Amino acid sequence: MKNRAKIAVAILNWNGEKLLETFLPEVMRNTVYDGAEIYIIDNNSSDNSIEYIKNTFPEVKLVLLDRNYGFAGGYNKGLKQIDADYYVLLNSDVAPGENWLAPLVEKMDNTPEVAACVPKIKSYTQPDMFEYAGAAGGFIDKYGFPYCRGRLFDVLEKDEGQYDESVSVFWGSGAALMIRSEIYNNCRGLDEDFFAHMEEIDLCWRVKNKGFQIMSISQSEVFHLGGGTLNQQNSHKTYLNFRNNLYMLVKNLPRRRFVRRLLLRMILDGVAAVHFLLKGEFGFFAAVAKAHISFYGNFKRMLAKRKSLLPHVVTENHDEMFNGSLVWHFFVKKQRTFRELN
Repeated sequence: MKNRAKIAVAILNWNGEKLLETFLPEVMRNTVYDGAEIYIIDNNSSDNSIEYIKNTFPEVKLVLLDRNYGFAGGYNKGLKQIDADYYVLLNSDVAPGENWLAPLVEKMDNTPEVAACVPKIKSYTQPDMFEYAGAAGGFIDKYGFPYCRGRLFDVLEKDEGQYDESVSVFWGSGAALMIRSEIYNNCRGLDEDFFAHMEEIDLCWRVKNKGFQIMSISQSEVFHLGGGTLNQQNSHKTYLNFRNNLYMLVKNLPRRRFVRRLLLRMILDGVAAVHFLLKGEFGFFAAVAKAHISFYGNFKRMLAKRKSLLPHVVTENHDEMFNGSLVWHFFVKKQRTFRELN
């Protein structure tokens, strides 16, 4: 009978041979922990990723999928084939710091109300800077705009120890997220309708609505190559972010605030679209319009998901949700850091 692992560090791969060559040796070197196993979940790559892993790190376990299921679907289908107490979702462009796992495992082992935790996420190319994807833990405003300790919109802070305290957060980045496998599976994992972007925030919101905590553990660090800020070359990313944010709000907003906050968020999206248009950023403008068209087409589907989730909600009020507008504080009040905002 197969032994159950304590920790499964699962890296999702799709044609990422070059990233694996750079980052997998760092993962192997710094993930020396009793009970930890490294898995590559492969979304049917057509490059030489699998050959590289087999030839260089034969101890790495492979989960081979029959096609590219995206980030959400890839993890859901891959993790179903992995038996472990804790899953760690780790991007293929992340280099873990030394002894990164121990503080995460210690928090999970000793605090059963904590469902998931994340390390500090810093920049691989500028190691003294926080990285866009998660920085020192994620928060959200009442209209669904996510931000981090160390990052508001595209303004990143230098890590000067200002966020060295481990704290409860609203969401943890899917770039490096440890979560109890039982809770991940009971929540049915990541929402595959998202395909990619914001699916981990949606998952964390669902987990918190069930009464669990998400923690940022500052004694653990990883370094993420990432991408982060949006530009004309990735308007599809803009489309996914706008659409998926609306999906997430429909599924998870508190009952009493649902209609008003959703409508106000849609108005803010309209303002963003006009802003893109006036700046001549027609790709972004089209991406927002396309996102809303897709959202309207799937609105009933998201309402059905909301209806299925509501009976399981234990708490709707979360201290980690900012009861204000990030857009207002950032663009009007010119607040640029997490500490100013809070």
